[in-house]
Amino acid sequence: MRELDGLIAIVTGGASGIGAAVAHHLSESGAKVAVLDLNADRVKHFAVVTDVSDNGSVVAAIASVVEKYGRIDIVVNNAGIGAQGDVAANSDDEWHRVWDINVVGMVRVTRAALPHLRLSPSASVVNLSSVVATAGVPQRVLYTATKGAVLSMTRAMAADHLSEGIRFNAVNPGTADTPWINGLLASATDPAAERKALEARQPHGRLVTPDEIAGAVAYFASPRSGSTTGTSIAVDGGMQELRLRAQ
Repeated sequence: MRELDGLIAIVTGGASGIGAAVAHHLSESGAKVAVLDLNADRVKHFAVVTDVSDNGSVVAAIASVVEKYGRIDIVVNNAGIGAQGDVAANSDDEWHRVWDINVVGMVRVTRAALPHLRLSPSASVVNLSSVVATAGVPQRVLYTATKGAVLSMTRAMAADHLSEGIRFNAVNPGTADTPWINGLLASATDPAAERKALEARQPHGRLVTPDEIAGAVAYFASPRSGSTTGTSIAVDGGMQELRLRAQ
């Protein structure tokens, strides 16, 4: 048997990038995967068009998953959007928009899934935070605020629901080779130089792959990590913890 055989997993934002890699990894490990995404038509797994900024959309999506599979065991809160700039760069409307998707979106999905997770013999919620939650990075104030909130919220959720047998953990990726990052590089004055700078910022000298992040998510999702809750894994090439000497 594969370690996730018989379990039902939800992956938000699972149509591309990190979410698609997570959905594939969980499926390969035996889980039946439901993808909740605005672009659900591009997905080979069972998928529901979902807007995590709309509570009605989220509630209906969760109901659709339960109707198809009868249960929910794993929730991966991956859906999110980026933001650039210092503290003066983004308007109030942009702050509310990004916060509503990156933070409250996770609340909506988890809240809707909670009654079903309480019935699972192996309930796990994995929230995608970021290395910016633990390391200051220039021109990312708004994005950092949301990912710092996700990391803190994960710990609080773990404390609230430990007695119910539901585990909550977070994965903190470094700069990953995703469509969003590639879009930023394409708009840069010198894309090659910008990519080189992003790679150099991580001690192992390259961008993180979505598959590497998916592996960390799968660890938290697995029943084998039953004693692991309220914590996080940095998948960042050493950016959070290492301080290497210049060569």
